[in-house]
Amino acid sequence: MNANMFRAEDKYCCAPGEMYELQERLNTILRTDSNENDAEGYRVVSLYFDDLVDTCLRDTQEGSYHRRKYRIRIYNDSLAAIKLEVKEKRGNRIRKLSRGITPEELHSLMNGQCIRSSFSPEDPGFLFNLAIQTKLLRPRVIVTYERKAFIYTPGNVRITFDRNVRASRQIEAFGTPDILYDHLREQDAVLEIKYDELIPGFILQLLELNFPLQSAYSKYQLCRERYQN
Repeated sequence: MNANMFRAEDKYCCAPGEMYELQERLNTILRTDSNENDAEGYRVVSLYFDDLVDTCLRDTQEGSYHRRKYRIRIYNDSLAAIKLEVKEKRGNRIRKLSRGITPEELHSLMNGQCIRSSFSPEDPGFLFNLAIQTKLLRPRVIVTYERKAFIYTPGNVRITFDRNVRASRQIEAFGTPDILYDHLREQDAVLEIKYDELIPGFILQLLELNFPLQSAYSKYQLCRERYQN
C-alpha cells in the first residue's frame, strides 16, 4: 500500500445525535486511532498556511480541481510529535504528504524561514520551502476540534468524527495551552470517510442513516471565513 497514493474522501455534516449513534455502532467492530486520549477520542490542533494572495483559500472556495493545503499538526496540545503536512486534492481524490519536524523547525516555518529538506516533491518540507520562497507562504489560522477515529486496515479505510470545530488567529501561541478560540457560525460537526478504492459492505451498513447529501466541508475555509466581514 502506497501511503502517498490519491484516495477517496467523502464528507457528511451530521447532527450530534447521529454522530453518537454511528460512533457506538463502529466501536463494536473497528479499532480506534492510536492517538486516542480517552473514550471521547483526541484533540487535533492545526496551524494552516497560505500565500500572499490566499491561493489555498480561493482554490477551496472555488472548488478548483487541483489544490493544496499546507499545515502543521499536533495532537492533544503536545509538541511531542509535530507533523508537517501538505494535503493535495485532485477532483474527489486526496493524498497527504506528512513527516515529523522538530520544535525548532516549527518556529522557523512560523517565521517564514525554510527548513532542511530533500529535493523531492514527495517531501512536504520541500513543498513548504518552495512556497515560502516563491509565494511568501505564511501561517494564517489555527483550527482545532475533537476527533474520534476508526480504522479498518483492509482497503485502508479511515472514518473520523470531528466535532466542536473552532478557530483562532493567535498564531504566535500555537503549541501552547494559552490559545483563545472562536466557535464557528456554521455546522461544526462532520463525518469523513477515507478509503483507497471501495468501502466494505458491512461498514456501509453500519453507517446507514438519513444523511443529507455529501458536503464539500472545509475546516480551513470555514475558519478563515470566520474572520472575514
